[in-house]
Amino acid sequence: MKFTKMQGIGNDYVYVNCFQEQIENPSELSKRISDRHFGIGSDGLILIKPSEIADFEMEMYNADGSQGAMCGNGMRCVGKYVYDYGLTDKTQVSVNTKSGIKYLDLTVENKKVKQIRVNMGAPELNPAKIPMIYQGDKVISQPFNVGENIYEITAVSMGNPHAVIYTDDVKNLPLEEIGPKFEKCSVFPESVNTEFVRVIDRKTVEMRVWERGSGETLACGTGACAVAVASILNGYTEDEVTVRLLGGDLKIFWDRKENLVYMTGPAEIVFEGEIEI
Repeated sequence: MKFTKMQGIGNDYVYVNCFQEQIENPSELSKRISDRHFGIGSDGLILIKPSEIADFEMEMYNADGSQGAMCGNGMRCVGKYVYDYGLTDKTQVSVNTKSGIKYLDLTVENKKVKQIRVNMGAPELNPAKIPMIYQGDKVISQPFNVGENIYEITAVSMGNPHAVIYTDDVKNLPLEEIGPKFEKCSVFPESVNTEFVRVIDRKTVEMRVWERGSGETLACGTGACAVAVASILNGYTEDEVTVRLLGGDLKIFWDRKENLVYMTGPAEIVFEGEIEI
């Protein structure tokens, strides 16, 4: 199987062109290749496939083999892949995912994609659709017991469920200890990605993320979008926010008139290879 390792601000996946390759058990393959000691090393596996309703389809799997609905950083890498490897010559591309069709605008320099803007769609705030067990119409800074502590959570889905928590110190947070407690918290029936956020100013926040199925990652695109939405809802920031992640920065804009979230950032090819499967 031929593959391409790519990363979007440190959120790294193994990409497979399923126009040429056939993968019979992507869940098991994702677990195998994601191992950073015995495999290729990645946050998971992303398959680029034909689609009957969009230009392409993206199918993603986490490092533990579970299937994800959407990955913002992975989506940008898909945009770079399909253009740089000649699967399309268009700079406006549609990609189908488990959370719907996403639309990409590609910025090209010297015949290579340098930056991608993704229309991530509308944020979902209805707890039942996130999904989350809660008897109200929105979860904005509501207290919940997680483990032995109480946290104020703002809940947003951007194709994946996210719990956003604000703190004065994200750098020294014991995320390896706290993250799994949120991931398996009973109020999130499908588990949850958790973002811990410090507000720097009205246009800038920083975050760390614990992703369901992968643990702490250097970046999470849907998480950055959820953080921007949560920060706006809580009155902390303007509608356009720079989100600083461990792997780099993303620009997030919530067009509240159209109720659409836009994410802009880079994507890079790390290396190519071939393995036996």
